Amino acid sequence: MSVAKIALGAQPISVDDAVAAVTGRSGERGGVVTFAGVVRRQGHAFDDVVRLEYEAYAEMALAVMAAIADELEREQPGACVAIHHRVGALAVGETAVVIAAAAPHRAEAFAACRAAIDRLKERAPIWKKEIGESGEIWLGLGP
Repeated sequence: MSVAKIALGAQPISVDDAVAAVTGRSGERGGVVTFAGVVRRQGHAFDDVVRLEYEAYAEMALAVMAAIADELEREQPGACVAIHHRVGALAVGETAVVIAAAAPHRAEAFAACRAAIDRLKERAPIWKKEIGESGEIWLGLGP
């Protein structure tokens, strides 16, 4: 079974699935780096976060995510990048985003992984509401 490199939806996501999307069976990529963003109790606005709610302009978000992966694969020789993001209500401890980057060597894999999460946060039309016991606020209303 093949795992998609780009995914956006309400279903739980896993680091294992993102890694499977970038490693394949060719044996050409020896460096694999992952990033997982997990909902934490201490948020940006509240120290008593109970959940985050993510919304996205899905069509555009998927296109931006694919464009970011394509860019990084051109910039980092031999790299393969997967970006998986959840939408909906996520409780503390749930995984909101997973990035996996594989490349022939570690330097390219690290660079691609870091650039992927930075570009995703800058460009993707994905928004989150932080809900704490003491209130709620929309964060990062970007693109």
